[in-house]
Amino acid sequence: MTYTTHTQQAIPSSFRDEQATAQAELYTHLESQAEAVAPTQDPLTARDRRIIGEIIQVEPESVRTIWIEGGITVWVQLVGGGRLPFDRNWFATRVAEVKVTLPESPRERNERLSDELEKACAIFGLYHGEIDWLGFSTKLYQDGHFVGFVGCDQQGWYARPRQYGVNRVAPSAEQVIALLGVRTAIAA
Repeated sequence: MTYTTHTQQAIPSSFRDEQATAQAELYTHLESQAEAVAPTQDPLTARDRRIIGEIIQVEPESVRTIWIEGGITVWVQLVGGGRLPFDRNWFATRVAEVKVTLPESPRERNERLSDELEKACAIFGLYHGEIDWLGFSTKLYQDGHFVGFVGCDQQGWYARPRQYGVNRVAPSAEQVIALLGVRTAIAA
C-alpha cells in the first residue's frame, strides 16, 4: 500500500510582498471611494479664512476650523494642531471690523457678479451659456435665439449685440441687458 505524505509548501516572500501591496492598494481605493461618496463639507469659506487669518495674524491656509464653546469662547483650530481661544464678543467685533476693510478676491467678485447676472436674466426670461471667468462674459439667448454678449470687467457691466462691436456700459447686469433691446419677461 502506498502512502502519500502532504507537506506544506513555503510561499515565496516575493508573492507575500505582492499580496501585501495589492491589499494596501485595495484599502487605499476603498478609502478614496468612501470619501467620494460622502465628502466632508468644509464649513469655512476662503473669505472666512482670510478674515480669521487677518484677526489672529496668520496665513489663511493655516486656519482649519472654528467653533464656539459654552457660548462665550471662540476656538480657532490651526492646521498645525494648535488651538487659540478668544472671547466671543471681542471676536465678533473684530470680524465685523475686518469684513468691512477686507477687499473682495477675484473669485468672490466673480461669484457675486454671476449671482447678479443670474437674477437679471430671470427678470428678462433669458438663459446664458457657460461663463468665461477670466473675462466674465457670456452669450445670452432668448427662445433659442442669440441676443448678445454680456460681461463685466473692471469698469463695470457691458453688453454687445454682436461678436465685434462697441460695448454698451451700464452700472448693473439688468441695465445692460435692457440696452440689448430685450424687454422684461411677463409672467403667464
